[in-house]
Amino acid sequence: MSHMHRQVEERLREYDIRYTRGRRSVVEALDEADGPRSAAELAQELPAVPLSSLYRTLAVLEEAEVVVPHLSTKGTARYELAEWLAGHHHHLVCVDCGRVEDIDVPEQFEAQVHHLVGAISSQASFTATNHALEIEGRCNKCA
Repeated sequence: MSHMHRQVEERLREYDIRYTRGRRSVVEALDEADGPRSAAELAQELPAVPLSSLYRTLAVLEEAEVVVPHLSTKGTARYELAEWLAGHHHHLVCVDCGRVEDIDVPEQFEAQVHHLVGAISSQASFTATNHALEIEGRCNKCA
C-alpha cells in the first residue's frame, strides 16, 4: 500500500469510515489527474463504480477532508485531493470548456503571492490562513 493510501486510510479511520475499493479507486483517479475532476468525468474514468456510489464516495471523502470541491465558472463541482495530501498548487481555469489544470508556481512567485495575500488581508483586518489562486482564461483548445 502506498504512502498516500495509508494517509487516506488513517484519515478515514478518524471518521469511522472504511477505505473501500470504490473509495480507493476515486482517490487513485484524482491522484493521477492533472486537475480537478467532475463527477461525470470521474464516472467516465471509473466505469466499474456506479454513479450513485461515486456521488456518495465523493460526499464521504469531502466530509473527511480527503477531497475538496471547486465550483467552476459554469457551476460544476470539480473535486481534487486536499492540499494536505496533494501539496500546495494553483489552477488555470478555461472559461469556455471548464477545464481546470493544476499548476505549481515557482517558489519566487509563490513568495510574491503569499506577500500579496498577507498585505491584502492585513488591510482588511483579516487573518489569512491559506490561499488558492485561480487564473481564468482560455485553454489552447479554446483560444
